[in-house]
Amino acid sequence: MKQTKNKEKLQDPQTKFYHEDFSKQKQPWPGLDCEMNPIPDCGEKSYVGHGRLKGRKALITGGDSGIGRAAAIAYAREGADVAINYLPSEEKDAAEVKKLIEDAGQKAVLIPGDVSDETFCQKLVQETVEELGGLDILVLNAGQQQFVEDIENLSTEQFRKTFETNLFSMFWIVKEALPYLKPGSSIITTSSIQAYQPGKILLDYASSKSAIIAFTRALAKQLVSKGIRANAVAPGPIWTALQISGGQPQEKIPMFGQNTPMKRAGQPVELAGVYVLLASDESSFTTAEVYGVTGGMHTS
Repeated sequence: MKQTKNKEKLQDPQTKFYHEDFSKQKQPWPGLDCEMNPIPDCGEKSYVGHGRLKGRKALITGGDSGIGRAAAIAYAREGADVAINYLPSEEKDAAEVKKLIEDAGQKAVLIPGDVSDETFCQKLVQETVEELGGLDILVLNAGQQQFVEDIENLSTEQFRKTFETNLFSMFWIVKEALPYLKPGSSIITTSSIQAYQPGKILLDYASSKSAIIAFTRALAKQLVSKGIRANAVAPGPIWTALQISGGQPQEKIPMFGQNTPMKRAGQPVELAGVYVLLASDESSFTTAEVYGVTGGMHTS
């Protein structure tokens, strides 16, 4: 039997995306994708949907930029309406995502605010449900990362804020959202390679990302009887505004990601398919799992 030729040419993953040195650059935290060089690839031009989330309603924290932005674009192109949360200073990025969602023919809801505040997290869920008419998918992705080289210089304030943003917000949002999540709903958290291979300058961040894995797995076991799945994604070094707004020292920016076996940093769009898979019925037998997208920096 004659084989059909692939319509799309195979590409070497080592060189498929940007793989040169990055230029040194710094922005005030939390940073903007649109002002980075190069601008992260979140799938704006490349992601093609196939209707796998048609009719679903999703809330994505940190949905204005980076990994959350890539998930928002993918979800819209897969047929979901999407609410994104972000900090008010990230409005410029958020407005771009709104247009991309609407260009895909889906409803977009922008809800600025700080998820390190419990009261706001409760309002975030309520506004999402009101605006979208329900809720099926939670992507808990908002994160804070600020490097500190010495524990003696790591303040209690920063340690607390990191955990409130990265972990406590998940607890608050899930509690508020549970009454609206029906069997078949999906919760997806964002952990990190830092949970498995913690860097010495990211003590608070790495600790919070490790806790997210335990939180997600325990939550999954609680919710399986309700027909709700919970899984985590553990990215490796991904080119996002998190890195250039205090997440990494300036001297490390040029070689960022080149210590992976892939010898480059990942781009947010390279995680989009995993977030779609975990939200879709294709992963109906998958819960309490952690999906690594690390460029070869394996998680076990």
